[in-house]
Amino acid sequence: MNVLPQDPMMLFSALNMYLRDNYPSLDALCEDFGVGREEIIKKMSDAGFEYSEEHNKFW
Repeated sequence: MNVLPQDPMMLFSALNMYLRDNYPSLDALCEDFGVGREEIIKKMSDAGFEYSEEHNKFW
């Protein structure tokens, strides 16, 4: 079972690694992990990160 980290900095790192190595989009990652896209975007936004669809990563 895949579980995403709860700590925002660890989540940032894990998301970008998964997006870089395994997923063509945030939607595909969210579907695989069974989490809502808006939930991830909100959590990352609260930590100061923004998702770029063009680059398929958070920054």
